[in-house]
Amino acid sequence: MKKIFLIILFSFISFSSLSLETKVKTIYEGNPDAEVQLIVYESLTCGHCADFHNDVYPELKKNFIDTGLIKIEFRSFPLDLAALNASKIAHCKNDGKSDILHYLFKNQKKWAKGKTIEEINSNLLRFFESGKYDIDIFKCISNKEVEDHILEDRIEAVKKFELNSTPTLIINNKKFDKPLKYKNIKKTLEKLI
Repeated sequence: MKKIFLIILFSFISFSSLSLETKVKTIYEGNPDAEVQLIVYESLTCGHCADFHNDVYPELKKNFIDTGLIKIEFRSFPLDLAALNASKIAHCKNDGKSDILHYLFKNQKKWAKGKTIEEINSNLLRFFESGKYDIDIFKCISNKEVEDHILEDRIEAVKKFELNSTPTLIINNKKFDKPLKYKNIKKTLEKLI
């Protein structure tokens, strides 16, 4: 009887710890099994990152992502506290989808302004009150698990790729050293496909 009780108790504890442990999903698009894997490290307050999202990404999406030729992962490399908080919001639903991330980049000039983090957080709150996304900004910003995931991405980028600026593109685990223009990326991708 004691042995059965211990087995049940151990099973319950194991099950409980598994159910409490949730992994933050990486935001990505495209074919997860694609031969060509892209990672873009970016900061949500970086103007060049917004330019990449608004000018380069749509062509990549149309010609390579939507056709299943590549997978792209959007990894956080926050350059300041405002970018960290916005990254937490982009990951808040933990569904791996990129729609909130793109929404933040597309509207960066509307929310990424202010002299203090409190002002920027207020702008983020007002920006999301529009109702397009049903998320609790304060819950997102205080999510320690998401914060750890974001900071681990940043640490890994520095260690593995010696990253020090955004946006930075990694193609099949190699840093892309040319300017992030669609034409340059397209040539490289075509050689790999």
